[in-house]
Amino acid sequence: MAQIQIEVNGRPYAVGCEDGQEQHLMELAKLFDRQVRHVSADMGQLGDTRLFLMGALLLADELADARNRLNSLQAELARLQSDRARMETRAVAALENAAKRIEKLAVDDVAA
Repeated sequence: MAQIQIEVNGRPYAVGCEDGQEQHLMELAKLFDRQVRHVSADMGQLGDTRLFLMGALLLADELADARNRLNSLQAELARLQSDRARMETRAVAALENAAKRIEKLAVDDVAA
């Protein structure tokens, strides 16, 4: 298990993570630090616990919004794929119908 040093709101914290996840954890810590600093700028110094709580709640809100958007987009994608499948079925049927008409015309021409 790897140990890294992160900084949140100007204070260092030692954090453990799986080997190979150090860079990812540092990026997450930077994201959280920006959120905490934003809360601190808006509300003043509330103490680390309250700042961290507010920062975490704001990030959770952003995550919930992103999940809702993702669910909406997935539903729209499923609808569009279904529409496309119906259109393809109609196109195949129209092509088959046209082919039958052409064959009938060809047979009628040969018979005439």
